[in-house]
Amino acid sequence: MTEFLPHPAREQLLELPIDHRPIEAEQHIEGQIPATTGFQQVSILGEAEIGVWEMSPGSVQDIEADEYFVVLSGKGQLQILEDNGFSAQVIELTTGIGLRLQSGMHTHWTVTETLRKIYFTL
Repeated sequence: MTEFLPHPAREQLLELPIDHRPIEAEQHIEGQIPATTGFQQVSILGEAEIGVWEMSPGSVQDIEADEYFVVLSGKGQLQILEDNGFSAQVIELTTGIGLRLQSGMHTHWTVTETLRKIYFTL
């Protein structure tokens, strides 16, 4: 973890170094190129974490936590699966898009241009 950024500017968030790691085996989507991901926590607000997450081109499946995020750069698509009472949706991810994910959502992320987002999660 780096030093917290009390008032990070967009440029600082875009330049923040993030180490990528291969996704876990259970996150691999059969027939898709697996992505790598990484994150860096930048602050804490009460019990909430604020950080920057990045994903390389490729795909990953996940079960989400409660989170709000805004895409800082990159392109991709987020598919929310019809599961756990959530309706199926497909959202195009581009710079500036903000989205609320809810705990228990099953998702598929497909990134075509390295995606970086700032997130706020409990």
